[in-house]
Amino acid sequence: MSDSYLVEPDVGFINEVIKLGGEDLKKCYQCATCSVVCPISPDTKPFPRKEMIATSWGLKDRLVGNGDIWLCHNCGDCSTYCPRGAKPGDVLAAVRAYAVTEYAVPKKLGKMVNDPKSLPILLAIPAVLILVAGFIFNLFGLGWLNFSPTGDELWQADYFSNYLVDIIMIPTFLAAVAVFALGLKRFIADMHANALLEGKTNKEKIDPAGFIQALIKIIPTILKHNRFSECGENKERATSHMMVLYGFIGLFIVTNCFFIAEWVLHIEGPYSQINPVKWLGNAGGIALLIGGGLMIAKRLNQKDQVTSYKDWYLLGLVLLLSGTGLLTEMLRLGHLYGLSAFIYYLHLIFVWALFAYTPYSKLAHLVYRTVAMAYQEYSGRK
Repeated sequence: MSDSYLVEPDVGFINEVIKLGGEDLKKCYQCATCSVVCPISPDTKPFPRKEMIATSWGLKDRLVGNGDIWLCHNCGDCSTYCPRGAKPGDVLAAVRAYAVTEYAVPKKLGKMVNDPKSLPILLAIPAVLILVAGFIFNLFGLGWLNFSPTGDELWQADYFSNYLVDIIMIPTFLAAVAVFALGLKRFIADMHANALLEGKTNKEKIDPAGFIQALIKIIPTILKHNRFSECGENKERATSHMMVLYGFIGLFIVTNCFFIAEWVLHIEGPYSQINPVKWLGNAGGIALLIGGGLMIAKRLNQKDQVTSYKDWYLLGLVLLLSGTGLLTEMLRLGHLYGLSAFIYYLHLIFVWALFAYTPYSKLAHLVYRTVAMAYQEYSGRK
């Protein structure tokens, strides 16, 4: 006699997936075309057919901790060839959005990040935090934001203390790392349990050393965006995604360089325009701006792809983050110091939002997809 499995549909989960962009889910009649045409689906236990079935039945526990939802790069081949227009790529994107909220804590904040009505509150938090912290700094004579500075005094302690920025941003960044760490601990355990249940691996326990080796091995694949290149419908997406990825990497390097210069070497800004690190920062900002613009143009022209609020939130943040950063520099060089100070204040709001809300937003896929790809490599599932 075959083993029995009690199906307990979670209707609330189904409704959430539909709300997050998977509204065509119920059109699926399980023909398996999506798994056949997907160029990056593994030969064993291929996706996304089994994920479409599980989502239709509301099997939340079989999906949220399923690494396969992250192996999908939403290239669109499955949605293009689906005879029913069920758009499996968009359904899996919605499931991923749900999974991000499920693993991040507190969950209430995750729901707010994906709710457009909460956006004013989310941006008001850093806006008020920076002003309050600046006021406290001013009480102790340490300097704070002044919208009427002159010359490069904008960057000195009397007008906008770099120490104030670091004291706000560093704890925020570390808090985001902690949220990711807690989520990944649960995610890896759930992913392994699901893999054992579905026969994707025969390894009872995860060997940390072997997993780290697998993680290192897949880094070149991510940096080269090889999986995007295998796609048929949206192969050109690799260009814009790589620009955004390398833009963030470049700006992360620049931030760390200036952090060391300020806190270790005690070299205060502003820094020379011919400084190589400054070049890298400008290149990163421009890459973000152009890459984000290309993504928006692509989505506006692609009428058959669902674009939900979670997508616009990320794209908007990318453009605002890079745009205000570059504009601050240009206004300073143009001697419009007061306006530059105000734009810089806006820039800091978006930087804080990037750090604080990334574990709850679509950008979290950088972490979860990387870990899922590492697990696939580690388990030997090709």
